[in-house]
Amino acid sequence: MSPKKIDIVLPVYNEEAGIEMFNAALLRVTSLLAGQYTFRLIYVLDRSSDASFSALKRISQQHRNITIIHLSRRFGHQMSLVAGIDHCTGDAAIMMDCDLQHPPELLPGLLARFEEGYDIVHTIRTYSGTIPWRKRVLSRVFYRLQNALSPVELRDGAADFRLISRKVINVFQKDIREHGQFLRALFQWVGFASTEVHFVSAPRAAGVTKYDMKRLLGFFVDGMLSFSKVPLRMASALGFVFSTLGLLYLVYLIVSFFVSGNFPPGYTSLIGVVLLIGGLQLSVLGVIGEYIGTIFDEVKARPLYVVDEILNGD
Repeated sequence: MSPKKIDIVLPVYNEEAGIEMFNAALLRVTSLLAGQYTFRLIYVLDRSSDASFSALKRISQQHRNITIIHLSRRFGHQMSLVAGIDHCTGDAAIMMDCDLQHPPELLPGLLARFEEGYDIVHTIRTYSGTIPWRKRVLSRVFYRLQNALSPVELRDGAADFRLISRKVINVFQKDIREHGQFLRALFQWVGFASTEVHFVSAPRAAGVTKYDMKRLLGFFVDGMLSFSKVPLRMASALGFVFSTLGLLYLVYLIVSFFVSGNFPPGYTSLIGVVLLIGGLQLSVLGVIGEYIGTIFDEVKARPLYVVDEILNGD
């Protein structure tokens, strides 16, 4: 039997400082598995402000099994993964980041679970003690909020480091074409036989993290809009509660008028209530606007990403 073909999808953005170190570490692991599998490395480069593209071109000139997909602008980490999946032709694909926080040494474990018949092999990350406490706390808060608002449950520490079989690749290439994809939840949602592999996340080997507070918040909003109607239901519930309170207050005013002969004083409290309800209305409209914006993105039917050029080895 010929060796199975494994594609490794590698999103890149401003990783000039560490990309060659990562590539060398990855090739060391894949060379140990060369008798069982043939590997193709698919680097998907979000248009970067550093020399990541030049570094990748140097790497690809030395290795025939490397493909570089250069996107026309920055489309984000999730769309980079989607672009890589779209170009997969192997029996399975592995997605991982290029900062060595997803250890290449875990690949044999992922492939072993694939050989056992699993279509999706998730990884669950545990942060090492060297990772700043703020990042660990934000990660826990993110997963708890996501699970509270979404019907798709994510394991605390789930990472975009996973293996998927050809069967799953086909589903994402043909059927799942929505904008704003939240892949961690989508790979739970599609089902199929799945399992987990645990690993300890080391500090970045070089460079800086691309997920600042703004991008983490956007990541959370994308996940919420993709899978949860809870905010809309909360908006409806709040509207009902405040309408009921307003009706009760009106009854109170009418009763007070007939009992005492005039409306009770309370201009300040009345203004406070008006401002509170006005703020609530604007907040609810904002929630509805986020969902409408998501619909707007879908109906335009623009491509999920645009490729500038593709380089295949030497």
